[in-house]
Amino acid sequence: MAAGSKKLAVARRHLERVQNAWSEPDWDDLSLYGFYCLEAAVEAAALHFGIRTSTKHWEKVKVASVLHKKHGLPDVENLLVDLNSARKATAYGDTELSDDLDAEAIAVEVENYVDAVTAIVGK
Repeated sequence: MAAGSKKLAVARRHLERVQNAWSEPDWDDLSLYGFYCLEAAVEAAALHFGIRTSTKHWEKVKVASVLHKKHGLPDVENLLVDLNSARKATAYGDTELSDDLDAEAIAVEVENYVDAVTAIVGK
């Protein structure tokens, strides 16, 4: 299994948690698994296109931008930043969770991104 496919499998596993967390919503799971799902999907696409990745969250945002601009993947830069902030708010409690977040919209956007990466990496 190619490295991109392995990362995509991780993203799909996290996506299941996202899909189960939005309706109530469970912000602990939605923010954490939504964020990690997107990061894994970004890594899968980056590996597929031979783009170097990093373990740093902010660098994955930059990689997501490159994937959007050069390879036509959906733009998830802001969503990555929002989910990372939400993850920190729910995990550490040192910041407030934004009232502007829409759980269903986030779940749909995360799923759409994973589907877009799947269409590319799965070829």
